[in-house]
Amino acid sequence: MQKRNVWACVLGAGLGWASALAPAESLTPAESAAAQRLVAAYPAFLRGVEGGALVWRDGTRMPLTRSAATTYPGRLDAPGLLDQLDAAYPACAPLAAPAYLSDPGRARFEPLLRKMYGASDSAVRASLVTVDWFGQPLQVTRVNGAADSLRAVAKDLAAHPEWRAFLTPSAGTFLWRTVAGTSRRSVHSFGAAIDLNTARAAYWQWSGFREGQRGIPWRNQFPAGLVHTFERRGWIWGGRWYHLDTMHFEYRPELTGACAAGR
Repeated sequence: MQKRNVWACVLGAGLGWASALAPAESLTPAESAAAQRLVAAYPAFLRGVEGGALVWRDGTRMPLTRSAATTYPGRLDAPGLLDQLDAAYPACAPLAAPAYLSDPGRARFEPLLRKMYGASDSAVRASLVTVDWFGQPLQVTRVNGAADSLRAVAKDLAAHPEWRAFLTPSAGTFLWRTVAGTSRRSVHSFGAAIDLNTARAAYWQWSGFREGQRGIPWRNQFPAGLVHTFERRGWIWGGRWYHLDTMHFEYRPELTGACAAGR
């Protein structure tokens, strides 16, 4: 009975990932610490870590697994929860070109997001609220305080009119969709991401590169202070990825804790 409960959240997401995941023999100290950071970031949903599983407040046990895929794109397509937690995101560090295949935060364990934010367009919409983004109304989830956080970001950024051209118009927040060219659901689907002004942005696919290809050039116009403002409020930046997406920010406070503590 317990085994069925452990895998229910994975199979229930309709992704068929169970066969592509490998249970961890035991958690390393680093893995345990990362799992505890996840619990601390989402206290409304998560209770703790027990016996190699993430324990939700409703009693669900979500196994701490790794992808069995042998390629980088394969791990992105079907990551385990430990693959998501491996990310060493350099919050509030100087902006610099990432190393090859360094995409901290880009691997996302979709059952976790679906259980928190909603498993369908209509379920996510039920928790959306309007955030005033410099006169542009944006729909953002209130779950986990994401909307309140983005309002705080906007307030912080309002003190820097020299950055306004990077911030507006926003290219959008909520949209139930997959990441272009993949079956992976975008964090925009959960109302927990925002794209800024595309006219100032760089995106790896715009130059015709393939996933995992070497030689993707890092280009960025966004000021470090702007990026750090988001990071201090719990948002990660796609410009810190080898597969760069400099317009993109998503709410991932489990990865930005140390930076946020220095706010």
